[in-house]
Order: sequence, then C-alpha cells, then structure tokens
Amino acid sequence: MHLAMVIELASHRYPEAEALIDGTLRLTYKEWNNRVNAVAWGFIKLGLQPGERIAICARNNEPVLTSYFAAHKAGLTAVLLSTRWKSTELAYALNETEVSLVIYDKSTSDQVTVALKQCPRNILGIPVDEEVLDGSGHMYFKNLFVNLPDYPPDINRDDNTISTILYTSGTTGKPKGVPRTHRSDYYASLALIIQHRWTPLERTLGVMPVYHTMGLHTVISMVILNGLSVLLPNFNSSSCIYHIKEESLTALYLVPTIFYDLVNQLTAVEKKEILIQKLAFAGAPMAPSLIEKCYQTFKPEVFINQYGSTEMHAITINPDLKNKPNSSGRPALHSHIRIVPADANRRVLPSEEVPIGKTGEIIVKANSPQAFTKYLNQPDANDHALRNGWYFTGDLGYLDEEGDLYLKGRLDDMIISGGENIYPQEVEEVLLTHPQVKDAAVVGLADERWGEKVVAFIVTGSSQLNHEELEEFCLTSTILPRFKRPKEFIFVKEVPKSSTGKILRSKLKQDYPKKYLACAEP
Repeated sequence: MHLAMVIELASHRYPEAEALIDGTLRLTYKEWNNRVNAVAWGFIKLGLQPGERIAICARNNEPVLTSYFAAHKAGLTAVLLSTRWKSTELAYALNETEVSLVIYDKSTSDQVTVALKQCPRNILGIPVDEEVLDGSGHMYFKNLFVNLPDYPPDINRDDNTISTILYTSGTTGKPKGVPRTHRSDYYASLALIIQHRWTPLERTLGVMPVYHTMGLHTVISMVILNGLSVLLPNFNSSSCIYHIKEESLTALYLVPTIFYDLVNQLTAVEKKEILIQKLAFAGAPMAPSLIEKCYQTFKPEVFINQYGSTEMHAITINPDLKNKPNSSGRPALHSHIRIVPADANRRVLPSEEVPIGKTGEIIVKANSPQAFTKYLNQPDANDHALRNGWYFTGDLGYLDEEGDLYLKGRLDDMIISGGENIYPQEVEEVLLTHPQVKDAAVVGLADERWGEKVVAFIVTGSSQLNHEELEEFCLTSTILPRFKRPKEFIFVKEVPKSSTGKILRSKLKQDYPKKYLACAEP
C-alpha cells in the first residue's frame, strides 16, 4: 500500500470527515487531499523528479503533514528532521540524504539557514511562515498550491520504494538515517491500529513530533481510519486539555512525561477527570504510580504500553497494565523476539538464547513487514545491528515464565563494576520508590578500583534529602543487592532526556567533570 493511495482512499471513503485541525484551520479529507495534490504539483513545477528527496524540519502543523503526503504523490522521499537539532546536525543529515529542498518554520529558521550554508549542494529552502524572511523574492509554502490542479499527478507507485527517512534520537554518537518503505510504514500503522484498538473516525492529539515514529505513524493511522488529528506545535498541558475536551478526543498516544504533566494539571489545578477511551504510551518506561493515576484520571477502557524502535516500530505490546505495570508485554503483531547474552563486543549468535528470567539483549527477526531496510550510508552500523537475519536492538531485558518482556536499559549503558553486570534501570526503579525522589538517572563512571562506579543523578522534591539518607535507603532495600547500590549521589534540577523521554546518559557522562562534581554530596 503506497502512502499516496492511503490519503486518496480516505478522501474517497469519507470526504466530509474532519482530517486536521491546526489552530483556526479545519480541513476535511476532501479539502486536505485536494491541497496535498496541489502541493505535489507544486513540487513538480519546481523541477523535482521522482526519486528525489525533500527534507521537513518544522513543528507539527498542516504544511508539514501536507508536504509529507504531497511528497509521496510526487514520487519523492520525505526526510523528517528533528526541530531540536543544531545547524551541525542538520547539515550532516541534509548532506547525507542529498535533499533538493527543505521546508522549515520560524522555530527552526536560524539553525536551518546556517545549515544550508554548510552544504556544498544547492538546496532550496521554503519557509512555512512569511515572517521568517523579508519576502524579497523568496518562495513560501503557500505559493506551492496556488492555482494548481487538485487531482493527483500520474506518478508510478511502488510500495517497496523508500517513503520516509527518519533519524534515530542519537542518544550516543551521530544520529543514524533509517529509511522506511511505503509498505513498512503502512504495515507499522496498521499494526498500531489493531494493537491500540483504534477504530474508524478516531480522534486524537497530534502533539508528538512527526520526525519521531510515534508522531508519524499516529498520523498515518488516523488517515487510514479517517480519523482526526488536532495538531499542536508545542506541548502545553493546559492547551492539550482544552483541545481534548473541546474536540471530544477519543485516543491519546504519548510519552510518559506528557501523561505526567496532564495528570498533574488535571488533579492539582483543575481538580477534575477527563474520560478518554484509549490510552497508549511508548518511548520510555512509565512508573506504576503514574499508570494508576492515569487510570484514575482518564478512566480508559484500553491502556497500552508499546516498546519499539525507529528501525522496527512496535516490538512488544502490554495491554495488561493493571496486572503487570512494569512489563513491556509480549511480541507485537509482526514481531518475533529472542533474548541472547549481553555482549558489548557483539559476538553473540541469534541461536544463543538465555534462560527464562535472565537478562540479555533483545533481538528481533529482521524480515518483519514493518521493519526498516538498513541504515543509510553506514555499513559498520548495519554489520553491527543486522546479523544472521536478526536485528540486535541494543536493549536489555528478560522474559518471565509467562513470556512477558521486562526492559532493563541499554547494552551500551550496562555498568561493569567489580566484574559484575549492573543495569542502570534496576537501580533507578529502586530509587524512584523513595517518596522524595522525583526523578533519577544512573550511569557508570570510570573508577580506579571498581573499573566503573555506580553514580546516581537525583531530582528531589525536598531540600532535606541527602547522600546519607539515600545510602541507607539503598542498603535496606530488599530488592537491590549491596554491590549494585550507587557509590555517589549527585543532586540536579532535571535529568536530560530526548524528545521521547529517554534518559541521555551519554550527556550526563560527558557533563560530569565540568558541571556536576560540585553538586555531589561529600
């Protein structure tokens, strides 16, 4: 299924159904599809040929999604770039993907402008907002669909061609380009619909950025279902709650940090409940206490935890959060997983499965119809991750007796202290049970005696909390063995995280000597 066909069929089925809300702009599927067609002709009028690539670096809005689907109608590949990136990262991606055009907005204008100057190729920049430039002969997004046909261009459609290039979040090293085909994006979205139990004419919040797989595949899923996406360029709990109520939204698929803010806003400020039939989260673990608050606040009929990646999309699904709140569930619709020994040198074979209950690296059968093809221009990364028909995720976890998966962090984050393997997430889970710990991140730092020492970065709700109290708390824990307890506690205002809520442990390690040493308890 080609993504150009997805929006055409949606317009054919329910032309009058609302597709997008972007501020005061409301578009039905007929209106939106007509605009997508016109913008596709605009790309062709600019001289773009099938097979070329365009980049999009802007916050969630109608021009972003229109450009995305218009690219497919014109036979182009859409490269979705993070709005959080600096010019160096943008220039790297623009050069690597060899795009011919980049669409951006006022939030990314400064960085994109600098990045374009660092690119040896001539790349056309098209801003969404007219105030970005002085207007002296520049092309703006609105000019792409003026007086152009509202029927689709006659372009050969092959669903095995590359539809989208996403980039990994880049928690370590340079971000990697992840090409996905029309077929894999369609299968990923279809699986999302089935697993999250979404139905036709669903209504959801488009606040997760579309440069991330959660945001992108939520939008594609809504198009498949003739659902409504209420687009928000930035997360703001009051604005989200207003739109949830005003537009009678039925489903939310968000990261835990957003659920945390929504629940706090509703319980502490507005002191009310909002009924949402279907909830789902991904990107990072959710504390059991927050899961319970979500149940109390939203009263969902369906509540899903999805574990996945940019490369493989959904890997496991847990629809039973009441009974197993800490679990990531069982293999997703198109996934076949195994747990193999955790080996930083990657010498393990897919056949070397570990026993039930033992932590190891999670691997996924690479021939899933929703999987990526391979990393863009990175043969070493491909050799590293794709072996013997399996994708090595770099994530650590174990299976219980019932076959449910429990995550234990990243292989690259595994701490080897005194010859023992220590997984940061298991230490964090203990620390987060302390009533005065609001957030925690654990890393391994070089130590002359231990090789690596366990260091905990703590966000506290009390100025009275200190090293000695946390040390005693860990020593008396019935869950955490003594050798795994932190040897140092550092109190910080916040833990650095990616846009999906993943802890940026590499940043904590990098900043430790110059930024955090003075914050450590004596």
